[in-house]
This record gives sequence, structure tokens and C-alpha cells, in this order.
Amino acid sequence: MVDPLTDPLVEVLVRLLLALGLGALIGLEREQSESGGSFAGSRTFPLIALYGALIQAFFPSLLPLAFGILVVPLTVAYLGKVVYKRDIGLTTFVAALITAVLGAMTVHSDRSAVVAIIVGGVVTVLLSVKGPIHEFADRIEKSERRASAKFILIVLVVLPALPDRPVDVLYGLNPRFVWLMVVFVTGLGFVAYLLGRILGTERGIAITGILGGFVSSTATTVSMAEKTAQNETLYHVCAFAVVTASIVMFPRALIEVAVVNPDLLPSVVLPLGGMTAVGAIAAGALYWRTASDRTLEPEELKNPFRLRPALAFGVIFAIVLLVSESANEWFGASGVYATAFFTGLADIDAMTITLSQLAADGTVSTRVATTGIVIAAIANTFVKAVLAWLLGTARLGRLVSIVLGVVVLSGLVFVSI
Repeated sequence: MVDPLTDPLVEVLVRLLLALGLGALIGLEREQSESGGSFAGSRTFPLIALYGALIQAFFPSLLPLAFGILVVPLTVAYLGKVVYKRDIGLTTFVAALITAVLGAMTVHSDRSAVVAIIVGGVVTVLLSVKGPIHEFADRIEKSERRASAKFILIVLVVLPALPDRPVDVLYGLNPRFVWLMVVFVTGLGFVAYLLGRILGTERGIAITGILGGFVSSTATTVSMAEKTAQNETLYHVCAFAVVTASIVMFPRALIEVAVVNPDLLPSVVLPLGGMTAVGAIAAGALYWRTASDRTLEPEELKNPFRLRPALAFGVIFAIVLLVSESANEWFGASGVYATAFFTGLADIDAMTITLSQLAADGTVSTRVATTGIVIAAIANTFVKAVLAWLLGTARLGRLVSIVLGVVVLSGLVFVSI
């Protein structure tokens, strides 16, 4: 007796229903759209998806021809929309073509069916957030858009062209790995920057500290210190933003370790996670003292997709990688720790990625890599306290030093366990 769940006919029918469902999902969204409803809606899109699924299921060799035929009526409908509605938008036209592809994918294989479901959901969300996307685009200045476009273009052109092997003239460095890490670190900051732009300048101070920590905790500290120098009564709220931006460095470092060397993550989680938890508790206690200062207007986040800072980080990272290897070879663990401290004064990302990679290669032990990352984090945290004293007021410096001092002590305790 044939199991109905594995019967080929039943399986095909299930895939066709899946295609109809994805088409209906996109079609309902387009039906509610003023421009999309007149072009195609809740009936047309399921039919387009079913069309692609049927061709893939029974006439796969004719799929290119079938798509060519489908383009003809879609083009006619689009031209009619342009003439009668004066709407030249291509969104619904492109969505219809994607729907046909998704319909074919539901039948092609199990993996492609899963991908079709994911892409269908993403397409629906993307179509439904037209207003927020346009508002976000209008909020970004032309110079910022140009800088981001240049950076992305250079990434797409440069990354594939770089050799993915150690190069003797670069003292054994892998150029593609170095540049990939530049893109990764900059990308983390860019995600936070996008969130900041979407949330706008009226976001709360907690989010200001968190996003500032992902983009640049040092820049956030400098900005908050300058605010207290202008208005000393803001020292509580500014201290909270500085502390929040500082402790965000630790989960950021955990993300970098997880990407570069997942095997190192269990060793690093305890000290960095512990410092994050202690810092979050201290920041929470500090937050209750900021009730009267919650109207603080934060500084605008700077777009991290800029070529010069990215190149500077690439150079720093390459140097740190070479110095760390040499320090470990010449002086052992003490050399790595000294390098971690002095590098951490300027940048924690370079040292985190460097030690993660060296641990993955077996150049340094897991213990040395973990301790070095914590030392770099402590050194960078120390810099925040110094900046608060030098650029802010004595009250800000004292409060930040106390809170971050507790965080640093907890890090020393956790790394010694």
C-alpha cells in the first residue's frame, strides 16, 4: 500500500498549493497597493506562481520559453499602467516575474522550496514597507549615499581580485582575509548606523549608547564628554550613554569571534559575557538616576561606509596580525598580552580578530587568545574613562571611572577562572 504522504501525485499537489500560497501572499499585498492593484492583484499573482510551478513540474525544458511568453502580457499591462495611470514604477512588474520564479522553485527540489518560502516572505515585507524605505532614503544625505555606493562598489570589485593565499611580499599575510575582515567590521557598524537613521534623532539614550557602541564607542564617549563640558547637569545621562557604548564592545567582540573562530567562542563567552552582564547591571542602576535628563539629543551617527577609515583599519589590522605573530614567537604569551594592551588602547576589533585567527591556526593557545582579547577590551575600556576625565567634567569622569572600573575588575575575575 502506498503511503499517501510519499505518493508522487500528492507531493506535486502540495508543491502546487505552496506556489499558490506564495502567489496569494504577494498578491494580497499588491492588491492593497494603490499602484499595484490596477496592474495585478490577489488573483493574478497566485496564477502567475501556479504557471511557473506547472511548467517546472511537467515541462521543465520549456521553462525559458514559458518565462519569455509571460513577459509579453506583463509588458502590455505595464505599458497600459504607464499610459492610463501615469505610473512608471516597475515594482509590481518585477514582483510578478519573481513570483513566477518562486512558483517554479517550489516544485524544483526540497531545498529550493524552502528558499522560495524565505524569499517570498522577504519580498512581501519589502513590498509592504514602501513608505518607511522612501522616508529612510530621503533622510540620508546625497554625500552619504555616494560614499556608501563607492564603498560597496570597491568591495565588490576588490574582494574577488585579491589572492586568497599568503603572499610573501606581504610577510605571509592573506590579502583577501584582511580585506574580508575590513568589510565585516565596517558592515557591523553600518547595520547599527542604518538602525540609527531609521529610529531617528529622537531615540532614547539607551539605544544611543548601544548603536554608538557598534558604530564607534570612542566617538560616542567623546561626544558625551563634550556635552557635559557644555552643560554639567547632563553628566548622569551622558555617563549612562558612555557606559552603554563601552559595554556594547564586548558582545560586538563575541560576534567577531563567532564569525572568525567559532571554536574559541566558548572560552571567550565567560569573561566577555560576564563583563557585559556586570556592565548592564551597573548601567541599569545608573539609568534610574537619569529620569530628569532623558531628553538628551544625541549626536548623529557617522556613516562607517567610508573608504579612508576602512583602509586605515585594514592597515592597522594587518600590522597587528604581523606584530602579534612576531611577539608570540619572540616573547611567548607575555608578548601577545603586551601587544593586546597597547593595541586595545586604540582598537579592540583588530586584536579580537587577530587572536581569533591565530588561535584557529594554532599559533597561540585558546587560553592566550582569550586572555589577550580580554586585555584588549580592558585597555579600550580604560581609554573611555580617560576621555571622560579629559574632555568632560570631573563628575562625569568620576562616575564613568567607578562604573567601568567595576566592569574591568569583573573581567579580571572571569578571565582568571
